[in-house]
Amino acid sequence: MKLRITRREALIFGGMAAAGATASTPSAAIPGQMEAAIRKAIGDAKVQKGKVTLDLPPLVENGNSVPMTVTVASPMTAQDRVKAIHVFNEKNPQANVISVEFGPRAGKAEVATRIRLADTQKITAIAVMSDGTCWSDTQDVVVTLAACLEDLQP
Repeated sequence: MKLRITRREALIFGGMAAAGATASTPSAAIPGQMEAAIRKAIGDAKVQKGKVTLDLPPLVENGNSVPMTVTVASPMTAQDRVKAIHVFNEKNPQANVISVEFGPRAGKAEVATRIRLADTQKITAIAVMSDGTCWSDTQDVVVTLAACLEDLQP
C-alpha cells in the first residue's frame, strides 16, 4: 500500500517538525556559573565591599533594557586608579555582563549602559584597582518580564 501525502500536508508536517526542533525550555544559569566567571576575570584576588556603587532599578518591568551605572571612588591618578570594572549576574545564560578596562589617562571610573536580564537576580560589580585590590557592590533586581532567553547549543 502506497502512502500518498499532499504538498499541503508535507508543508504542515515540515512546519510542525521545525517548530518542535526549535521549541525548548529556556536555558537556565548553571549553579556556580557566576562564581566561575568572577574567578576567570580576577583570579584568586579577595573581593572587598566598598568603593563601588552599582546603580540599578530595584524593580524592572521589562528585562530587555535595564539601565545600569557603575561608579568607583578613585582619584584616578597614574599610581592610584581603577584598571577594570567587571559586572556579573547569576541567572543570565552568560554570567559576565560587561568588562571595561581603564587606562592611566582615564579621568573618571564610571560606566553607564543598558543590560538585559533573564530573570529576577543578583548583579555584582567588581572594580580591579592598580594596587591589585578588588572592591565590589551587589544589587538585587526584580524582573517582571524576562529577557535573555536563548538556547545555547554545545
